[in-house]
Amino acid sequence: MKAMVLAAIGRPLQLEERPDPVPGQGEIRVKVEACAVCRTDLHVVDGDLTQASLPIIPGHEIVGRVDALGAGVTTHAVGTRVGIPWLGHTCGQCSYCRAGRENLCDHPAFTGYTRDGGFATHVVADADFAFPLEEGGDPVAAAPLMCAGLIGWRSLCIAGDGHRIGLYGFGAAAHILAQVCRWQGREVYAFTRDGDEAAQALARSLGVKWAGASHEPPPEPLDTAIIFAPVGALVPLALRAVRKGGRVVCGGIHMSDIPQFSYDLLWEERELVSVANLTRRDAVEFLKLAPQMGIEMTTTVYPLERANEALEDLREGRFQGAAVLVP
Repeated sequence: MKAMVLAAIGRPLQLEERPDPVPGQGEIRVKVEACAVCRTDLHVVDGDLTQASLPIIPGHEIVGRVDALGAGVTTHAVGTRVGIPWLGHTCGQCSYCRAGRENLCDHPAFTGYTRDGGFATHVVADADFAFPLEEGGDPVAAAPLMCAGLIGWRSLCIAGDGHRIGLYGFGAAAHILAQVCRWQGREVYAFTRDGDEAAQALARSLGVKWAGASHEPPPEPLDTAIIFAPVGALVPLALRAVRKGGRVVCGGIHMSDIPQFSYDLLWEERELVSVANLTRRDAVEFLKLAPQMGIEMTTTVYPLERANEALEDLREGRFQGAAVLVP
């Protein structure tokens, strides 16, 4: 197999040839068709997330076909298409797992962070954390659903049933979630980096009610806001934008420091909450509904060997929607 490998924090990924991995008990091997590039991959490469199992193959928005089964696997068949997300394994025994909150598992494994991921031609995954996908779909379009889509869905569920939804940071997750919200009949307000007219144009093309810069107040108070950009300074801006009793959801795994803000922004029963990982139930629910939503995926495709370029383009905001690696 070929893989783009992170050997040390802050260094470029290196293309390596390795023996094809062998799936163990309860595992499957998947031949990768596409793997989207997530901002979390940047956090792994840059060392913002400090527990990476180096050397590591990043990538956790994986679509591919099963090409080998480990012992005891009866839930998948060779040749079927599956999606593999960030959450790669849970212990099933801790208090969180027993309470149905496996996203908070005390002893988890994460694809592309603590176990090798999808910036490769092949990947091994826990069969219980690989989800069947439609056979006729486009793997490039499906790959961003496995994190940008899933974390957006969980964020929306936590945000509640408010009608006016603000999305801060209009990247891969927000451009999917805007379409989900429109399908549900909600109004979407898109907040982008100052001067990012391309992102605002994309948002408007997807039917948002309003698009503007992050520092601008929306034309109406929001019921809830979801922050995808890893910028702590957006928290007080979002709190200021939501109505009394509104909720602000931080949808990223890493964020810069939140600046000090006055208590009046939180008063009147506004809430500030975070989203951590996802559960298998989230994946089953979202992937069942996704084909009905008519989601139009905006993607930029890179060959596997150009993974470093894709990461840098993501860092600099050089494309709209999602970057996807294709081996």
